[in-house]
Amino acid sequence: MRAGDGSGAPDSEERASGLRDMTVAIVVPNLNQGRFLGAALDSLLSQSGPAVEIAVMDAGSRDKSLDVIRRYESRLAYWRSGPDGGQAAAINEGVRRLGAAQYVGWLNADDVLLPGALHRLAAHLTAHPACVAVYGRAHITDAGGRVTGEFPTRPFSRRRLASTSIICQPASLIRRSAWIGIGGLDESLSVALDYELWWRLSRTGAIDFVPELVACSRDHESTKTRRQQDRMYAESFQALRRHLGYVPWRWCLSEAAYRWRTAHDGRRAADPVSQSLCAWRALVRYTNVNGLSGLSRAACGPR
Repeated sequence: MRAGDGSGAPDSEERASGLRDMTVAIVVPNLNQGRFLGAALDSLLSQSGPAVEIAVMDAGSRDKSLDVIRRYESRLAYWRSGPDGGQAAAINEGVRRLGAAQYVGWLNADDVLLPGALHRLAAHLTAHPACVAVYGRAHITDAGGRVTGEFPTRPFSRRRLASTSIICQPASLIRRSAWIGIGGLDESLSVALDYELWWRLSRTGAIDFVPELVACSRDHESTKTRRQQDRMYAESFQALRRHLGYVPWRWCLSEAAYRWRTAHDGRRAADPVSQSLCAWRALVRYTNVNGLSGLSRAACGPR
């Protein structure tokens, strides 16, 4: 099936929220995703509720991306094309360019929002001033837009965030004041930029979960998540050590399982011997990356 409207009818919270006076800024970073870019922009331009300002930050695409951008040019608040400092730098620049919006976020050029998504997320932020960010549920779709599953989102806690990625980034929205307060994205990161952001935001206020489908995350052969798994683990480990003080066992076991699949033509460690080997490698990695100080912090768990 194809992804549909997961928003439902606006509730009393949304009707009372005064969203007509609100503006949402969404940055769309893009590099050679012209075959998907139009769908991403259509999903933004069809949103109801708050006014939406869009900045497309193209990193010098060589496909049909510029043709797509020019087709939408009159409806964009800003766009540019050329080499930049990477995705995080481009998103930070885009947020600065869209300076008046109360709420900010980004939508990768290969993802889409479902109808009513920004209405629902912005309404929650408006009704809950202590909330610095909010996220909902998200479909996982293939390159053709067909739903293949659902991202495993869960209500937020730092303990859950320490175990795995629980927030699907395209399904999120952030209060601008909180974004500015923490300095936006860490521009040294390429893959785990959103995962690290949630750690810093969680120290400034509440991150809330709304249990409605609001976005689609597209899984295809050219995503960074698929192509840069080594870097994803390295950057996630870096974020965990910086904000948690150690890397939890589950992350080390996940990395060991990934490396096993890579070395064995995608096959999982299914028999007892291969599973024991994976566990041993995870244990060695866990000890090496954490050291004695990290092991003592692990006993206390996330705060």
